[in-house]
Amino acid sequence: MSLLVHVLACCFGLGSWVAVNGLWVELPLIVNTLPEGWELPSYLTVIIQLANLGPLLVTVMHKLCPGRLRERAVIYSVLSIGILACVLLAFFWDETTVVATAPRSTVFFILTLFLALVDCTSSVTFLPFMMQLPAHYITTYFIGEGLSGFIPGLVALGQGVGMAECVNGTQSSGNLTEKDMYIVQTQYLQPNFSTEVFFFFLAAMMCISLLAFSALNRFPRSFELSTENLVSDTGTVASVCFGLDNPGVVTDEQNSNPKPHSEESGQARPQLAKPLHSVYQLAFIYFMVVCVNGATNGLLPSVQTYSCMPYGNLAYHLSAALASCANPVACIVALFFPKRSLVLLGVLCLLGSIFGGYNMAMAAMSPCPLLQGSALGETIIVLSWVFFTGTLSYVKVMVGVILRDESHSALVWCGAAAQTGSLLGSAIMFPLVNVCNLFESGDFCNTRCPL
Repeated sequence: MSLLVHVLACCFGLGSWVAVNGLWVELPLIVNTLPEGWELPSYLTVIIQLANLGPLLVTVMHKLCPGRLRERAVIYSVLSIGILACVLLAFFWDETTVVATAPRSTVFFILTLFLALVDCTSSVTFLPFMMQLPAHYITTYFIGEGLSGFIPGLVALGQGVGMAECVNGTQSSGNLTEKDMYIVQTQYLQPNFSTEVFFFFLAAMMCISLLAFSALNRFPRSFELSTENLVSDTGTVASVCFGLDNPGVVTDEQNSNPKPHSEESGQARPQLAKPLHSVYQLAFIYFMVVCVNGATNGLLPSVQTYSCMPYGNLAYHLSAALASCANPVACIVALFFPKRSLVLLGVLCLLGSIFGGYNMAMAAMSPCPLLQGSALGETIIVLSWVFFTGTLSYVKVMVGVILRDESHSALVWCGAAAQTGSLLGSAIMFPLVNVCNLFESGDFCNTRCPL
């Protein structure tokens, strides 16, 4: 029975962020088809920020009408919406409509908004449900939540998306064949399986999560325990790792815990005295939270196409897939090697910013970045994206752990700072990419760069 519940908890966690993570790793194939092209990621960052209205609404309902919101019904609803949205994407993801005399991916944007609403809302509904089970199942749930980013990345690697080759073609200038011109065209090779199959795969993972949730619901209520002492030392790292960007998770969890702790609760962590940080230290921590989340959730994702596509679709494909895998790997590292030193976290933040700065510089130099056309340039840009995501993910986890031990309100403000940074990053980059056109796209075969 215990093993079965662990498996179900892990499968339930798979449905938390699998849809949004899947969209990001599939972008190297999608950007070659949709009319927005290289600007597409900047649209997605704004759409995902708008989707935070979902957890905000749930949190407001908990505050204004405590006990009135049927949590299980919300989970059934969001998972069902996620499955439906993935299936509809499989059929209509490349449909366009004319908006202001230009073709736009309206259907793709609307369905992406629904998927983002599902994933964002899962952060404030899935965890409170899991709090009804014994504490050791919480870690299993977070493992599943981490796999929701890791598995789509592996599947995208197996898909082999975005491989391209240059072929000769002709461009007719009229009926006179002697005036036909020979040109070089970029031809994208077929992946191992199509985008439609990938979206069906995402729908299948959402179905697995829904079935697991339904099975967990059928266990007798005697299986539920008090939520007091719910999160152990290991669980603290895990919960911050996957719930840092959603302050509602922490709020609901803390509200579920009775304020007076029992003696057992006090003995559970006798060695961890609550750390005291000065105002300047707290200001530095919150500054890191804003900067790190602004970079990882807004600034850099908006220009990943400009940073990677000049090196070829393979470089973009590997950057997106491996960076998606780097996030849960960083969380696992933080789980076993937690380092709370602010000096170390500051150094890691600076190191991640250097990698991010290199990525941004290559985007600004698009379509002719450094070492373009060389294996060394491709390797450097892929590794830069992986280390950028990994180092800053570790910083986000450990900052959350530090503030969680500081106080409940400190972690709530951490969530607010994270959301502020993400919103600022998206708001800054969207006009720069789509209005000011500061970043220039190119063609893999026809772009001529100076030597």
